[in-house]
Order: sequence, then structure tokens, then C-alpha cells
Amino acid sequence: MKASRINRYGGPEVLFVADIEKPVPNDNEVLVKVHAASINPLDWHVMRGTPYFMRALTGLLKPKKGFKTLGADVAGEVEQIGKGVTSLKLGDHVFGDIFNYGYGAIAEYVCVPVEALVLKPENISFEEAAGVPVAALTAYHGLNKYGAVRAGSEVLINGASGGVGTFAVQLAKFYGANVTGVCSTRNIDLVKDCGATDVIDYTETDLMKLDRKFDLIIDMVGNLSLSDYKKLLTAHGNCAVVGFGGMSHLMSIGLLGGKRIKMVDFKSNQKDMQYLANLLENKDISTVIDRSYSLEETSEAITYLETSRARGKVVIIPDKG
Repeated sequence: MKASRINRYGGPEVLFVADIEKPVPNDNEVLVKVHAASINPLDWHVMRGTPYFMRALTGLLKPKKGFKTLGADVAGEVEQIGKGVTSLKLGDHVFGDIFNYGYGAIAEYVCVPVEALVLKPENISFEEAAGVPVAALTAYHGLNKYGAVRAGSEVLINGASGGVGTFAVQLAKFYGANVTGVCSTRNIDLVKDCGATDVIDYTETDLMKLDRKFDLIIDMVGNLSLSDYKKLLTAHGNCAVVGFGGMSHLMSIGLLGGKRIKMVDFKSNQKDMQYLANLLENKDISTVIDRSYSLEETSEAITYLETSRARGKVVIIPDKG
């Protein structure tokens, strides 16, 4: 089978498509024929081996075996079932976040523990499903477990047009919050369509000159300092930081952010994935897809994602012509 691989750390030039042995599922695993996978900033961090503390997990000098094939988001069809699997059957259409269960979704096939997967709603495509797991779970956890969003909350989403941002806007609106999205001029209509009550064009308006306070900030960009967060937050507001602007920014949040300003960190679970699947099926949220690429074009896809210009999700389709 074909897979998008790395043997060393570096930029997109280290990616190549390799023919590797088709995996066989272990006990409580299924073999998934991948119809679509999506890429996330997580993937370019693994590819580059940065920040360096990640290498304690991925490999000190070069990627470990389990991190040579990129991809945490998968959507596909169950083709083979391992011993002990009763919750899924051959032919089931599934999707999930597999980063904590083996990684390696940007390939024609991947073996996945059943607890990492849920059934794909019939009314969404594989491409739409593949764009959901990491981005939507990040948004969900940021809103609910770091910020406790509720009806009437004033929510600021910095980086509202990206993969996590588009889901964060939709979810916050679903919970009844008043959503203010921050994006560039070309993405204003997109962010409004996702449900933002107000949109700030950062090319025209200095966010720090706003005479407003927010109950919750979800920051995907990492261009705000601790003092910026505190200035924008209400007295009891919280900030969930997804993207960080370098190690100094990351360390300042970890050391000085306290209980109110935290990096979003979570382990995906089947319960949360099923919750999102239900929202997708009911059309309460949907996936915004910017571009799709073939397996052979993975390096181009990551190059594009690293520009931070993607509107929503970037998807890999292994059998794309």
C-alpha cells in the first residue's frame, strides 16, 4: 500500500510516498481503508520535530516507527476486523482522531483501535468527516472544558476562519453565545456564515483598542500576550490558547497563565467524538473544506497549511485522480 512518509525531520521536502506493507489489525483493532484524511498543524509539528519537547514522544533524532506516516484524522471503511471486535462490522463507514492510538492516517490503509472510531453519519461525505476530529474536538474542549461557554456568553475567537476557528464559531453559536470572530478581509463573509455575531478585520482594526470585554477567548493565532488576554477578559473570563507564538509565548502561558489562561490539551475519546457526530448528522455544525489533495500531493498540502491562509480544513484523498 502507499503512505505519505518521513524518515527525518524537516520541511515538506522530507515527505515522500512509499510502498509499505499493508497492516494487519491486532486484537480490538480494525483495518480501515482510508477514503479521506485531513492535515492539522499537529502534522507539520511532527514533520519538523518542533517544538523540540515533542521529540520525547515522536523520536529524539529522527521519527520513531509510529510517527513516520503522518495523519491523525481519518475517515474510511472497515475492511478487516481483529479478534474481539464486536462494536463494528465489515463495511462500516467510520471516522475519528487516531493520534493517541497509533497515528498514520495519510495512507491507503491504517489499523485503528475501535475506541478511536465512531460511525460516520450517512448524510456527510468522507471528506467532511475527515475534517472534523482534531479541529472540532479542539474547539469543543476549548469552549466547554476551558471556558464553560453558555447562552449569552461573550466569546472572542481569534483566527476564526481556520480549521479549529470555523468549528469554534459554529459550536459557540450553537450554545447560544454572542460570537465575535477575528479574521482577514477576505474571510469576513465565511466567518459570518459560520454564525459570528460580529467580525473584526484584523487588517483594519487593532484588537487591543477595542473597548470590550469577553467571557471567553479562543486563540488559534498566538499573537496575543498574557497582558493582552487579561485586558480583553472580563473579571471572571477565561482564555483557551490553541496556537502559540513561539516557545516564550508557550512558556509564559504555562508558568504565568494561572487558572484563567491555559493551553488546550486533551486526549480524544469516543464519547466526545459521538457527540460531534450527532451534531454533524443534525446539521448543527458542518465542515468547511478549503482544498483537497492526493496522497502524492501531501507536501503541497502541508506547505499550504503552513501559510496560515487555509479557510477551514485541508483534506487528503488517497485515491484522488
